[in-house]
Amino acid sequence: MQTKILRFILIFLVAVLLLSGGWLWLTLNWSYSQGERAGYVQKLSKKGWLCKTWEGEIAMVTMPGAIPDKFEFTVRDEGVAQRINLLAGKRVVLIYQQHRFIPSSCFGETEYFVGDVREVLDGPAPQLAPAPLAPSAAQGQLSTPR
Repeated sequence: MQTKILRFILIFLVAVLLLSGGWLWLTLNWSYSQGERAGYVQKLSKKGWLCKTWEGEIAMVTMPGAIPDKFEFTVRDEGVAQRINLLAGKRVVLIYQQHRFIPSSCFGETEYFVGDVREVLDGPAPQLAPAPLAPSAAQGQLSTPR
């Protein structure tokens, strides 16, 4: 009787460990979304008590004088973190993947993991095509016979 209980407990613990490991693998390797964010790096620092990760923030400015939105992110690759540090003060584009439901903050404090960075080079402003002129009142009406 006692061996059956111990066997059940052992099987239960192994199942819980396998499910937890599978969930962790799935959340770290499956991307919920991916994209790019452009802005100016405000901070990037290595944080954590046991698990040190690079945590940062960029200010995304849509128009001069507008209040910037903040985008918080995590960097797991040391090389990418060093490139972000080298581009501090310049406008950058961060290429990220979003990983939802990660069970621990040991892998990062945010769900946005930056995998690459590139500098935005200021080029000439794009030329916009002139807007078509609105038709005058005479052009838009049909004449009726009298």
